[in-house]
Amino acid sequence: MISMEEEIIKLEDIWKTYLLGEVKLTVLKGVSLSVRKGSFTAIMGPSGSGKSTLLHMVGALDTPSKGNIYIAGEDVSRLSEDELARIRGRKIGFVFQQFNLLSNLTALENVMLPMIFQGVPEKKRKERAKELLDSLGLEKRINHKPSELSGGERQRIAIARALSNDPEIIVADEPTGNLDSTTGKKIMEVFIDLHKKEKKTIIVVTHDPNIASYTEETINIRDGEIVKNGATASKYLWKKEHD
Repeated sequence: MISMEEEIIKLEDIWKTYLLGEVKLTVLKGVSLSVRKGSFTAIMGPSGSGKSTLLHMVGALDTPSKGNIYIAGEDVSRLSEDELARIRGRKIGFVFQQFNLLSNLTALENVMLPMIFQGVPEKKRKERAKELLDSLGLEKRINHKPSELSGGERQRIAIARALSNDPEIIVADEPTGNLDSTTGKKIMEVFIDLHKKEKKTIIVVTHDPNIASYTEETINIRDGEIVKNGATASKYLWKKEHD
């Protein structure tokens, strides 16, 4: 049992139903789960299993039809979009499969962008963005635009952007989905370092067991329900034991 002090995300009996014309589609069916502060977790499931909708719940991108969601102890289940945006801006960083970088901005400008919405002064924004890009080996790429960069470089910029406001939680949606296996491995190693050195809570949504194997724990979802929740036979844990 996870204590309340250890929980950073808690879902209680979450249901999500969409109305498609006159048809009701229930995507999540009574999902309950807890995520420990500082843990590294995979949410796994096939296409159509509900994992993307679950990601939206975990990341405060949407609200449930029924049930309660707590993020860092705050019930976010019935908040307005503006209030959810406030939670996301302060507590959660997002990394997406498609990178979602603005094509007309440089790497530096993309990383600075979330800090503008939090009112960080320009000098501090620039210093923080440079520091993050340097830490990810992109110091020579800060003035390049996304079209001038490789997929792996673009994803590292997306990770730097997710870290810009120093969130407690990083949510990554299929972060290696558009990358070859070698580059994908490097991206997962970045997440491992963030988990070990920065003590970030990291949740990776994936359909790939190989990617899930880098995490400490796997939550499996199928047909909108959690089917198994347990420790992962993890490459990362093996690596940690042998460091």
